Amino acid sequence: MALADDVRSRRSLESSAKPARTAAKGHSRLGVILLDQGLFTVYKRLFVLCVVLNAAALAAAATGHFPYATRHAALFAMGNILALTLCRSEVVLRAVFWLAVAFLGRPWVPVAIKTGVTAILQSLGGVHSGCGVSSLAWLVYALVQVLEDRHVTPPEIVGVASAILGVLALSCLAAFPLVRHLHHNVFERTHRFAGWTALALLWAFVVLSAGYDPATRSYSGLTVASLVKRQELWLAAAITFFTILPWLAVRRVPVTVTTPSTHASIITFQGGVKAGLLGRISRSPLSEWHAFGIISDNGAAHAMLAGAVGDFTRALVSDPPSHLWVRRVHFAGLPYLISMYRNVTMVATGSGICVFLSFLMQPSSAEVSLVWVAKGIDANYGEGMSAMVATNKILGGRVIVHDTATMGRPNVAELAVDAARRWNAETVIVTSNPEGSRDVVSACKKAGIPAFGPIWDS
Repeated sequence: MALADDVRSRRSLESSAKPARTAAKGHSRLGVILLDQGLFTVYKRLFVLCVVLNAAALAAAATGHFPYATRHAALFAMGNILALTLCRSEVVLRAVFWLAVAFLGRPWVPVAIKTGVTAILQSLGGVHSGCGVSSLAWLVYALVQVLEDRHVTPPEIVGVASAILGVLALSCLAAFPLVRHLHHNVFERTHRFAGWTALALLWAFVVLSAGYDPATRSYSGLTVASLVKRQELWLAAAITFFTILPWLAVRRVPVTVTTPSTHASIITFQGGVKAGLLGRISRSPLSEWHAFGIISDNGAAHAMLAGAVGDFTRALVSDPPSHLWVRRVHFAGLPYLISMYRNVTMVATGSGICVFLSFLMQPSSAEVSLVWVAKGIDANYGEGMSAMVATNKILGGRVIVHDTATMGRPNVAELAVDAARRWNAETVIVTSNPEGSRDVVSACKKAGIPAFGPIWDS
């Protein structure tokens, strides 16, 4: 789930490491993202599961076989909104990932269970989007009921309900894959501000609904006692709490930005961070956030490596800031689950190495090995970088560093399979561009080796 967030920040240096056979296919990056991940990914299965369950409940309500849902359609819409909020709550996910590692990161737990949990955790965006679509369906049903009873329903309640539906529909349209990938900033800002607007309107709907008395056609029934008895109030409170929670950890902090080349920047922050965590940074917190892997020895400082790709990352090189906005609660992504296994081969191209460097600086419960393919490693990432990785004590020689500037372009998928077999890896985790990740994951699975890489569905 979360690993996909840092993909946009590291594409410039990764292009040099594409497997040769990928280029021959002639598939565009967007084509791979939207069409070439398969029809039966875990993300899509979770999406379909959520939609089917909600559709069955909605059909039962509409036909009179689920009276509770018939009377409380808005409640089911809010339940879906709470579920999708939890699937994007960094605090909740951090706790879920920690529990997964704590309970499943034991030698006697079968690898099949670990890989199944890994696949689900990285694909929770399917639940997020499935619940989003389902909430719209429940809202439409609730609005139809309100319109049927409009003779006893005040126009302001109808108006607020209609506005909520319209705002959430706009949010879903902005999250449509083609819009999300071609116009990501539009998606991010629309999704954020539409969500906040819908939340404010939701509170208005809860208060108006609780206070309106159909018998007197007035708001004489609005009391604290009537409010606290409403299930909608508690759902709205929970949605609000988990929406606000990440923003309570937002701070503006001093940073040091160094540029080993014009292709990348290294941003250094105070404080150590556990291996496998990722962080979000911003120059304008209400506008956009960018996620990066964190490099840390869990000591006095941590850093992020940002490939100069988009406007934000290029500006880090041309106009390095002295301060950045951060979220103090770092979130867990796919790399965090490395500690759930006994033996993992990490495969990175370009600046994708950043999400793995912490495992080279601090011991973890897993024995790790590394394949890193990039162009001009010392020139782009700092002198001596390739030697530092190659002689790393934690890796203990279980490392392949391939500089395409001097060694030519390799078949990364073959390198990954050979490395995983050589070092008896239980699983392979790759960070690369869409084509590279797809090829490595596919090759490993054909070889019978579980493999995971960034997903671009969510």
